[in-house]
Amino acid sequence: MNIKMDGKIVVSMFVCCVLISGCISSQEKGTVQLASSPSGAQVYLDNQYQGSTPSTISNVELGNHTLEFRYPGYQSWSTAILVSSGTSHYYAALIRLPDTQVPQDKTPQIVPSPPVVTVQASKDTMIIGDSILFTGTSSGTDSVLLTLYGPGYYTYGVLLDKPKVNSAGSWSYTWNPGFSIQSGSYTLVVEDAKKTTSGRVEFSTVGGGVVSIAASSYAAAPGESITFSGQCTTGAQNVLLVLYGPARYSSGVELGSFSCLADKTWNFKYSLESYMPAGYYTMYVYDLPKTTSGTIQFTVGFTS
Repeated sequence: MNIKMDGKIVVSMFVCCVLISGCISSQEKGTVQLASSPSGAQVYLDNQYQGSTPSTISNVELGNHTLEFRYPGYQSWSTAILVSSGTSHYYAALIRLPDTQVPQDKTPQIVPSPPVVTVQASKDTMIIGDSILFTGTSSGTDSVLLTLYGPGYYTYGVLLDKPKVNSAGSWSYTWNPGFSIQSGSYTLVVEDAKKTTSGRVEFSTVGGGVVSIAASSYAAAPGESITFSGQCTTGAQNVLLVLYGPARYSSGVELGSFSCLADKTWNFKYSLESYMPAGYYTMYVYDLPKTTSGTIQFTVGFTS
């Protein structure tokens, strides 16, 4: 009787492990959103056909992959990508293949040099509510096309502007979207007027959310530990903890920066120093680069 019961327990535990393993593995996937110019390009992920652009590939294994776009009459575009949890955006401006035919009079066809465009951003991370300046150069065209890809409204690309190229071959554009955008990763693609060549620059936006903090205990003795945890919904990758209190903590002591997890939570176990003075303390948590903060108070050495 005991043997049968033990066998049932073992089987039950095995089934639970399989289910839990499946849940965990299903969470460790990424999503890739793809677009191209011209649209309708064939997409190959790790040499496996995945449809045509624009498209979204879900449940992609995390890690390194090879991405390729193919379109008849255009050069193939391929790159190595690193898929992480969440959604990544990739865009390719395909280059048309030159006409290699020779006219009947045997005169070689002169193929004009394609335009060359470049682009830079004034900052790698923009706080929501601020602006960002894009600058670049262009040859062989009097204007450029600026298309922005990112989360939400910008998923499939939005044409921002067609700035003119000055006599020195330079252009500039200031993007000031206010507070109406989401935090996340963005890609600005610049093309010549005929879309024969392109350049791109990536940047991220942070802000428009909250940073919260809670403590496992609100009263502790020197030498004990308190676990602090919370959420960060501003799009920041890290939070910074600063402790204020009596004595040397009066001006604030930075405890370090800590990563935000995929579910936008963070946590830190703090071991109080054995000689920590008694008193009231305040823990501040900031997202980086400090768009918002949260606080919590606790006592050391006494309970009231």
